Amino acid sequence: MIAWLLLAAAAIALLYQSAALAAAAAHYLRTRFAPAPPPASYPPVSILKPVYGLDPQLEAAVASHLALDYPEYELLIGFQRADDPAIPVLERLLAQHPQVAARIEIIPTRARNSKTGVIDGLSRLARHGVLAVNDADITVPRDYLKRLAASLELPGTGVVTCLYRARASSLAGCFEALGIATDFMPSALVAPFVGVREFGFGSTLCFRRADLDAIGGFSAFDDFIADDYQLASRIVALGKRAVFADIAVLTWLADPTWRSVWRHQLRWARTIRFSRPGGFAGMPVTHAGLWALLNLAAGNVGAAAALWLARCVMGAFTGFAVLGHWPALLAAPLIPLWDLFAFAIWAAAWCGRTAWWRGHRIILAPGGRIISNNRAS
Repeated sequence: MIAWLLLAAAAIALLYQSAALAAAAAHYLRTRFAPAPPPASYPPVSILKPVYGLDPQLEAAVASHLALDYPEYELLIGFQRADDPAIPVLERLLAQHPQVAARIEIIPTRARNSKTGVIDGLSRLARHGVLAVNDADITVPRDYLKRLAASLELPGTGVVTCLYRARASSLAGCFEALGIATDFMPSALVAPFVGVREFGFGSTLCFRRADLDAIGGFSAFDDFIADDYQLASRIVALGKRAVFADIAVLTWLADPTWRSVWRHQLRWARTIRFSRPGGFAGMPVTHAGLWALLNLAAGNVGAAAALWLARCVMGAFTGFAVLGHWPALLAAPLIPLWDLFAFAIWAAAWCGRTAWWRGHRIILAPGGRIISNNRAS
């Protein structure tokens, strides 16, 4: 009986891997052969970049925003405190690029999600009608804004977001980067296939100021942990679409230890659990490596081998072909091992409501609201 139940689980997991591969292939073909056409004219854009602390790759990330091929844009970098150690570094960097309308702003905030509070302050200072927000560690290509503007002009589009790949310097961080490329990003691509219309990542959110005003601005959700999801879902609720841009951006993982990677992933998992509990409950369907090993233990060798192979193929294709993350190709046979780690994270996420972010212990409530945000000692 158990063997038959495991076979059924393997079939469902195999169906998901097939759907993820199809979604990744569709995205690959669209971005390579039918990208969004350039608009008749490129609108001026304000880039809003909240920063907290001096991460190792921050300077390179900001430098990429100062070398964009775009007619008119401004870069607003926001800090909560005037004594942030990153400010002198970025001031020197901005001074080397006087041709770019870039400046640093200090935005004190009492928002429970302090990052959202900083973005809210920046949005009020921005001069242009199109806004692009991304996290501090995001590095972008030269045609970044042109790709975003083209996607935003697609009929019915209200918000544009970007897939992303990650790099890290530690073994734990590289393992997490592999999981992002072969698990989290494929699940994002599958989402529209199964009717999930509201999606957005901190890697990039590009939208019109008019739509931001229509949903009440960032202050309307400054006590939510998933500010990216909240923005996208509220703009979609206006009757508009969320779409993926034709590019992938780069993020840097600063987590050097297994403990910090565990905390990072647990924060993401609990964010999803409280923001989208139904979707979170079904996440084990994506953990093909787990079901492959369980079927192998039950004697279902053929099902286990097929599922392991499907997981490797899907992960390698999405990671390498779609995102340009070459470790996904080299480490393809090990991709299913990520699923065991991901399942452990999923199980642990049910057992609490706290998360850690930059020295803060956050307590979450249903809907993804932050009810407490205390700095760790």
